Order: sequence, then C-alpha cells, then structure tokens
Amino acid sequence: MNKPIKRAFLDTEDGQILYRIGGEGEPLLLLHMNPRSSDEYRELMPILSKKYCVIAMDLMGFGDSDKPPRLYSVADYAKTVIALLDELGIAKTNILGNHTGAFVSGEVAAAYPERVNKLILCNVAGFGEAGKADLMRRFQKGFVIQEDGSHLMERWLARSSYVGSADLNHRWVLDDLKCFGYPLYAVWAVGNYCMEAAERFTAIKCPTLIFWGIDDVEEFERLGLALAKDRYFLSQAIPHSQVVELPGGTICMMNQMPEEIAKIVIQFLENAGVQI
Repeated sequence: MNKPIKRAFLDTEDGQILYRIGGEGEPLLLLHMNPRSSDEYRELMPILSKKYCVIAMDLMGFGDSDKPPRLYSVADYAKTVIALLDELGIAKTNILGNHTGAFVSGEVAAAYPERVNKLILCNVAGFGEAGKADLMRRFQKGFVIQEDGSHLMERWLARSSYVGSADLNHRWVLDDLKCFGYPLYAVWAVGNYCMEAAERFTAIKCPTLIFWGIDDVEEFERLGLALAKDRYFLSQAIPHSQVVELPGGTICMMNQMPEEIAKIVIQFLENAGVQI
C-alpha cells in the first residue's frame, strides 16, 4: 500500500517551507508555477507516488511557506531546494518544474549538477525584452487588497474561461490570495533571470525532457508575454534534450491532464522512450 501524501515544514533561516511528500523509491521533486503552490500537483502526486518518492514544495512567498525577508533570486530559490534535499537526506533527485518552477529547476541542475539525476522542464517561456518589462510591471503592481473586495471577483474571473471547473478555480484563487499584500516574489526573480537563462541553461548536462503544453504557449502569446516561437531557445541551449509538445495542454494541465502527464514523466524517467 502506498504511503499517503503528507505535509510537513522545513525550518530555514528565512522562514518555514511547506512541502508534501509521499510514496517510496527514487525521489522526484516537483516545483510549481507562480502564483500557485504544491497544490498544483495534488492530482499528479498520487499517480507518481506509486513508483517514486514524490516531493512538492511551496516556494518561499507562496502557498503555506513563509514570506522571505528579502527579494529572492532564482539562485536563492535553488538554494532552498538544496536545503530541502539535505533535510530529507536525498543526495540526488529527479526534478520536474513548471513555468517558474522550471526556471528554478534549471538553475538547480546548472548550479548543483551532482544533485540532479534527470530533469523535466515544463512550459518555459522565451521572454523577450517586452515580456520581461511586463513581468516587472506585474511585480511592481503585485496583488493589491481592495477596500471594496473587488480583488476577489477579479481573481475569480482571471482564469474562469479556461481553468475547467469551479473547484479548481477556487483552489487557484486561494493560492492567489495567499500572495496578496506582498510583492510577487517569483515574478521579480524570473524577470531578472530570464534574459540570462539561455546561457545559464547551457550548463545543464543531465538527461533533460522539455515539455510544452501548446495551449499554454499560445495563451502566453495572446497575453503579450512571450512569442510561442521564442520558446525554442530552451532546446537550443540544451541540445541533448528530448522535446514533447502536448496538444491541448493548458496552463492548468498539471491539474487537468494528470494521467497523460504522468505517463510521459514515467516513460522519460524509465528510459522507455517518450511517446504521446
């Protein structure tokens, strides 16, 4: 019988980090997008925990982790990953990161290559100067609490057209609200990191799977954040990588398509050849 997914906290000098853990076997760490939390992997973890020891953490400033006392860089977030691995006695792990979590995952693999077995980078956008500027504007604005409560409905409507269900939208809004009143930490971190990511990711030498949801990529282009074609900087920076493009994969795909995603992840980790 599989161990249930449990929650625990890691104490660090900058505050507590919440993480979820379950299953046994080879470790697999999951890193979430901004402004979500480890809840992004609630559907995926029970599937993957049948084969792996699966861990998902709330990055500092998100979910139920503490707000950091200063602005974190992507390198700072990578250090918290290493701190968690050390706490759990994990010398080497597989890592899957989505969006912001993918930038952090890539930095872990580049800066601490001895700690990463295989790497899965999901939905990494190729931000140009305009996209970076927009990210920084979003950081400056942040999530602001409005006196009339209008921010509550604003967040509900922000994704309701594609999130798929009221229950999932509710979970996303809860994650949103936990960021209100604070800067969007990871937006600032990624905004500063994304222009150097192409060069930084050339240091990644471990087996790597690049995984894009096509609807997700196209939505970023519609929002004016990143051109779909610019995502290929990643496969150029990591030429030994495998690439999978999932038609119908939205920004919510970790929640909406857990069985399909788990199949691709397991095929890659088990060297079975990735097919969709």
